Amino acid sequence: MRKYVNVAEIFGENVFNDTVMQERLPKKVYKKLKNIIKEGGNLDLETADVIAHEIKEWALEKGATHYTHWFQPLTGVTAEKHDAFLTTPLPSGKVLMSFSGKELIKGEPDASSFPSGGLRATFEARGYTAWDCTSPAFVRQDAAGATLCIPTAFCSYTGEALDQKTPLLRSMEVIDKQSIRLLRLFGNTSSKKVTPSVGPEQEYFLVDAEKFLKRKDLIYSGRTLFGAMPPKGQEMDDHYFGTIRQRIASFMKDVNIELWKLGVGAKTQHNEVAPGQHELATVYTEANVAVDHNHIVMQTLKRVACQHGMKCLLHEKPFAGVNGSGKHNNWSITTDDGINMLDPGKTPHENIQFLLVLSCIIKAVDKHAGLLRASAADPGNDHRLGSNEAPPAIISIFLGEQLEDVLEQIVCNGVALNCLRRSKLSIGVKSLPDLNKDATDRNRTSPFAFTGNKFEFRMVGSRDSISEPNIVLNTIVAETFSDACDILEKADDFDEAVHDLIKKNFSEHQRIIFNGNGYSDEWVAEAERRGLPHIQSMVDAIPELTKKENVRMFEKFGVFTKAELESREEVKYENYIKTINIEAKTMIDIVSKEIIPVAVRCTKLLADSINAVKEAGVNDVSVQKKLLEKTSALLKQIQQSLNTLIEVEAQAGDMKKGKKQAKFYHEKIFMAMEKLRIPVDALEMIVDKKMWPMPSYGDLIFEV
Repeated sequence: MRKYVNVAEIFGENVFNDTVMQERLPKKVYKKLKNIIKEGGNLDLETADVIAHEIKEWALEKGATHYTHWFQPLTGVTAEKHDAFLTTPLPSGKVLMSFSGKELIKGEPDASSFPSGGLRATFEARGYTAWDCTSPAFVRQDAAGATLCIPTAFCSYTGEALDQKTPLLRSMEVIDKQSIRLLRLFGNTSSKKVTPSVGPEQEYFLVDAEKFLKRKDLIYSGRTLFGAMPPKGQEMDDHYFGTIRQRIASFMKDVNIELWKLGVGAKTQHNEVAPGQHELATVYTEANVAVDHNHIVMQTLKRVACQHGMKCLLHEKPFAGVNGSGKHNNWSITTDDGINMLDPGKTPHENIQFLLVLSCIIKAVDKHAGLLRASAADPGNDHRLGSNEAPPAIISIFLGEQLEDVLEQIVCNGVALNCLRRSKLSIGVKSLPDLNKDATDRNRTSPFAFTGNKFEFRMVGSRDSISEPNIVLNTIVAETFSDACDILEKADDFDEAVHDLIKKNFSEHQRIIFNGNGYSDEWVAEAERRGLPHIQSMVDAIPELTKKENVRMFEKFGVFTKAELESREEVKYENYIKTINIEAKTMIDIVSKEIIPVAVRCTKLLADSINAVKEAGVNDVSVQKKLLEKTSALLKQIQQSLNTLIEVEAQAGDMKKGKKQAKFYHEKIFMAMEKLRIPVDALEMIVDKKMWPMPSYGDLIFEV
């Protein structure tokens, strides 16, 4: 039995957090660093040397031998280069352990070796990583030993952002500035800073490692490209919140311990809807730290799964026919003195500040729905959006009955005189307490739902960084806050102007509000009637990044330059092309080397069986003949579909990279892949299981 884990004792023990800084840094140095974290500014080299020395000493005590600048390039995952603390050997043959302020503040990875969308050519290699002191350094302990990880931003030699962190930090500064402007209009002089807070929920699948290694599709693409559904899927709803199996529980325990040591607030864990699917949610923290923590979560899930003889699948749709995996991005904005600007209070119809904030967010989401959809664009999300716990590809906002009633009163009457009250829910059993009923229900089909004091953006893919959606949310809301402040700061009568603005925002953008079933065909038709964009694929979503109005907004607030947006557009097209290309080549490889040979062996066995049965004097071989005919027909269909996929895949190689090639992959190659899958999955249903070259869906999702 493992010894008892005291969470309070181990939490954050491997983080150079505020407590450690206070203990180890001289008071003057600590005060200077805290001021930069809060207000911004440059750290002088002398002070940086003191901080670097103390971080090094602390890390050495944790067993660290190396340090790394830990950054988030446009690959979607983190990157790191490890350097040992040791110096050049002394004449005595001994070495010293050294870490300077310069090494803490700046690193120089090769910028041309990461996706840059044309911002960096091969001969323009220099790039810089810059210490992000707002996200604490930490020591990661794994098979490599202990490594000091320093969260950093990553930019080119000419200053363009080549990562996810830099524009996120820019967007946080923007929403801080515009939120403070808005709060000052309401007489708030105590709040000094406003920070977007994020609490992500991470869904994932676990499969047995031995079975994983027998599936080339999982190895190369992260999802199953073939697979017939087992007799049972998720239709019994018995896995959701079900008892966690012991092997999984042991894995979850180790994940929690590792995360707690790194200061990540892993709080909620449970079985998700699909067999083999699970979820981990962390507590709310500042958006920048939340992004870093979510990367730590994904890395930890993968690493600990390997230690338990499993593989963690973060693909949005690793298995056809059952739920895909998402990442719910719970977003709110909070002041440094604890005011949640999205808290409606007990009487939201009287809370004018909240109503203005709400109206601005509604305006932002309606105005930039396409951009918000693009922020969640991923090749895997194309398989996931629209059913089974994933929202549709149409952006809409769920407010619930209470707030929708307030909104309609304002739109119709210019003022809301009352709001729906919370009531008691009696369960009808004397021994059970009456429950305080929430003022509104929840809507799991909504992409952007208000859930009490925050908005939940449910469209983000499970393996994606949450940086991009939060960059977009921060910036579009900052824009509408800025618009509101421009009007209200000039108003002669503030009260009248703010009421007029709230009504105007609600009236002009009411079309984005939808509380109904987002999965229904009726909603698709209704959304079209309302003029809401329905962007179904990643390829169609990418151009939203460089629309004139979006470029204008990002440049106005200094979050992205036009060149940075154009580079990200190119990177996204490349990502889609490469992803589908890998999947197509993997299908070709599996079918050519594994599926067709099995089908040929199967037809031979059936033919031999027919001849053997006839020689034994039995004339009725109708069953064997039908199986042989069916197998032969499927084999022919597989070969024809394979030839088509090979042909169109070759055509794509001759095309110029970019939008045109991405569209070809989406419209031609992806469709050819889908057609090839159909006869292969049908063949799996009739071939002897012992002959089938890979573990089945049942083997993967039920036998963990």
